[in-house]
Amino acid sequence: MTADVVEGGGVGARVLITGGAGFLGSLLARRLLAAPVALGGGTAERLDELVLVDLAAPSADLASADGVRPLTGELASVLADVGEVDAVFHLAGVVSGAAEADFDLGMRTNVDGMRAVLEYGRRHRVPPVLVYSSSVAVFGADPALGPLGTVDDDTLPRPQTSYGIQKFVGEQLVADYTRRGFVRGRSVRLMTVSVRPGKPNAAASGFLSGIVREPVAGQPAVCPVPPDTPVALSSPRATLAAIVRAAELDDETWGSRTGMNLPGLSTTPREMAAALDRVAGAGTSDLIDWTVDPAIDAMVRTWPADVRARRAERLGLTTEKSFDDVVRAYLTDLTQPGSS
Repeated sequence: MTADVVEGGGVGARVLITGGAGFLGSLLARRLLAAPVALGGGTAERLDELVLVDLAAPSADLASADGVRPLTGELASVLADVGEVDAVFHLAGVVSGAAEADFDLGMRTNVDGMRAVLEYGRRHRVPPVLVYSSSVAVFGADPALGPLGTVDDDTLPRPQTSYGIQKFVGEQLVADYTRRGFVRGRSVRLMTVSVRPGKPNAAASGFLSGIVREPVAGQPAVCPVPPDTPVALSSPRATLAAIVRAAELDDETWGSRTGMNLPGLSTTPREMAAALDRVAGAGTSDLIDWTVDPAIDAMVRTWPADVRARRAERLGLTTEKSFDDVVRAYLTDLTQPGSS
């Protein structure tokens, strides 16, 4: 459906982004501030207030933007100061490598934090739209069953990491709170996002950005898996579009409460390096050190590399057709202020 923009000084929407100082949170904040958005199938509105919650402060340009209210601290304590909102984008969480290295941190952030957000939504007089950033790490290659193969909308999740388990727990909680009418939940299973700008994080999948980002900057990078390891990824642009689309749809169009696979591009590090050379210049990939890290390699091999997302595609969601396009988009975004 196409919604009309509210004009004439009416009260706009209030939106909360957890993880609002992070990469995706900052991209989303800028998108919501730039243009009206129709939440839950309603009328497109500009924001009256955008609350950004994170452990760290957002970038200076976001913190000072009209209508932005930054809040720093642990979710459970900060949410009490937010007030009611029309929509929540729950992007906060501990990434895969950190969740595997520190079990208690992962549970506290990814599970207890999810509970805090859901209970916050439950206290609203009108159930808010809630978009939850889950992960395709909910799927995994069960050692007792052999290779994972193709994953589609009906594949049974069998997480093989603490991070994947925690994300799947979050999906089930969102589904039940939605069934009970406490929130209007939509769980989207994000692919590894590549190429992320900035510094490396603790995600085991971080090399899928690093082997492009660092060579483009003239710096060495390490690929910790064999060159022909199958992987699935999505660009920041496609990921952002999916997150916004999930918030815009009405409940009937969104459909099942089950987490939704997002479209991904299947490739390998070798193919990524070749695309890097074609787009950024011959020899750029010479800065990649192909030294295998057995721990990361073992984790990556449990993740799906061939994901079908027909449900998302029916809703108009797509991703790039080739990694060449992903590299081109990254190089373009590097020249645009405020893109990271």
